[in-house]
Amino acid sequence: MKRLAIVLAALSLAIQWPLWFGHGGWLRVWSLQRTLQGQDRKNADLRAHNAALSAEIASLHGGSEAIEERARHDLHMIKPGEVYFQFAPPAQRKSGGAGSAPPSP
Repeated sequence: MKRLAIVLAALSLAIQWPLWFGHGGWLRVWSLQRTLQGQDRKNADLRAHNAALSAEIASLHGGSEAIEERARHDLHMIKPGEVYFQFAPPAQRKSGGAGSAPPSP
């Protein structure tokens, strides 16, 4: 009777092994599902990026406002008669100790 139980346990293990660890086993399926979910997220991000690019292309074809905005932002162009102001952040002081003199203007 013990021998039969051992044989049945060994056969059960032999049958289960490929199901869990074989080429098409559950571990491989779970790994592929995780890879698929990651790829689906990447595809969704790329679809959103493509939609934004399509909208930008449509606005560039549709009117001059988008072209003007792009020229101002990317090429730093201004219209004739406009005055352009550029503000720079103030220079940072280097700490030279308690008795250091302020930088000369």
